[in-house]
Amino acid sequence: MSDVTSDTALAAAKSAKVETPFQRFRAEFFESKIATVALGVFLIIVLLAILAPWITPQNPYDLAQVSVMDGRLPPGSEAFDGYTMWLGSDGSGRDLYSAILYGLRISLTVGLASGVIALLIGMAIGLIAAYAGGRIEAFIMRIVDLQLSFPASLVALMMVAALGKGVDKIILALVIAQWAYYARTVRATALVERGKEYVEAAQCLGISRSRVVFRHILPNCMAPLIVVGTVQTASAISLEATLSFLGVGLPQTEPSIGVLIANGFEYMLSGRYWISVFPGVALLLTVVSINLVGDHLRDVLNPRLRK
Repeated sequence: MSDVTSDTALAAAKSAKVETPFQRFRAEFFESKIATVALGVFLIIVLLAILAPWITPQNPYDLAQVSVMDGRLPPGSEAFDGYTMWLGSDGSGRDLYSAILYGLRISLTVGLASGVIALLIGMAIGLIAAYAGGRIEAFIMRIVDLQLSFPASLVALMMVAALGKGVDKIILALVIAQWAYYARTVRATALVERGKEYVEAAQCLGISRSRVVFRHILPNCMAPLIVVGTVQTASAISLEATLSFLGVGLPQTEPSIGVLIANGFEYMLSGRYWISVFPGVALLLTVVSINLVGDHLRDVLNPRLRK
């Protein structure tokens, strides 16, 4: 009887799997069907944007491939070169399907690049403020509070007006408009971690400040940073579209999503809805999918918010 019991316990021990933190995170994330669908939609959008030069019938940047005779064609019309414009064309004769995918490349590039740069800058400033303390922390946080007292769209608008148009200019403007969010998040999280026993023990052992910050404090700040990063990436994409729609973002020669929506705005009352609607749907799907993924990440990474 004891042999049977021991064999059963051994078999149960062998069948039991020890989950790693990544496996646990993956299982909890994919429990939500909405977040799973949102992640799938976002990955499809990214894949379509990457493959745009190979899966589109036209390069909207190449003026030799754009014909004015194809201007404002409704969805499903045949272009002058013989291919079908499934989503129609804009006022300049650009195939909207091609222009949307190329525009998504620009929007995603601006959103991800500005988000990563702002995260790195804000993370460094937030860690310095939390670990230095005293007057340095007070000075940094007053600057952060001053910037956060203005809407990010207003800050970005003023910076673009001062810097001019262009992808690099709008990325810089969005970095300046967003870094304070990351700095405040990292500073708040790092202050909590700095007061814990393991940090005090590391300091008593004579471990250098840089090692304490990057080895012990920073890894525990990554969870809220990931959540803020997803939200701010979606915000950056929306801001770029807003600035381009207002005519102060990217130039008309670069078909970003905001430029495409602006190009079709004047034709809305004449019934040519597709010029603005289809780019608007692409922008909506991109921003909503990122926000849904970020919202679920917040619940997964913070156990107190789990239902």
